[in-house]
Amino acid sequence: MRNPLRDSGAVAAAVIAPPAVAALLVPFRTDLTNATSALILVVVVVAVAAIGNRMAGALAALSCAVWFDFFLTRPYQTFTINDADDIETAVLLLIVGLVVSQLAARARRLQVITVTDAGHLARIHETAQLVQAAGSSDKVVDHVRRQLIDVLELRDCRFEYGSLLGRPPRLEQDGDVFVARRRWDVERRGWPDGEIELRALAGGHYRGRFMLQPVPGAVPSRQARLVAVTLADQTGSALDTEGPVLER
Repeated sequence: MRNPLRDSGAVAAAVIAPPAVAALLVPFRTDLTNATSALILVVVVVAVAAIGNRMAGALAALSCAVWFDFFLTRPYQTFTINDADDIETAVLLLIVGLVVSQLAARARRLQVITVTDAGHLARIHETAQLVQAAGSSDKVVDHVRRQLIDVLELRDCRFEYGSLLGRPPRLEQDGDVFVARRRWDVERRGWPDGEIELRALAGGHYRGRFMLQPVPGAVPSRQARLVAVTLADQTGSALDTEGPVLER
């Protein structure tokens, strides 16, 4: 886990917050429709997933459905539902909670930043066109390799096909860099020593990796790092139909 303290706190919130919020709604359960109460509990799921991870979000969704049943459906203070509409609402609460928890966790993980730099937009657009038009993925790999050198101001960059070897520092999908499973503060310390791994993925599967050779002391912006990740993903898409899938 990238941030054990935050993720542990999110799991704790997934256990504690749903019954607490459901209990707070008890005085209003005769005034609120069950659909309204369910939507309030969905907000709890989103909040937990946004600060935690997918597991915490899924746990919050399940917890909300259980405590919705216990506190807000007849017969109260039991885990029994007699009304068909209440059953439907509880099931929908669970399903919607699971879906939005995944979306919220993904949005937090990606830490989406709007790309406003015209040069960055041009790189992404140009690479997307090449992925669609190129007859060989090697052309895409070479194009992206040169783009990465430019956007990250690297000394050099190479691409490796095949199995993962070693555990070099890695540039992750959210723009963070990790060294031995610990987050590296790029903004304060610059690149870590040695080559940096940037994986080319497609559909969650590993297709290869760019090995970045940074200039000592360089401090790439988060926006530049996210553009680099996008370019690597485009490479993964180009490689998606070629060769066997190599699992991460």
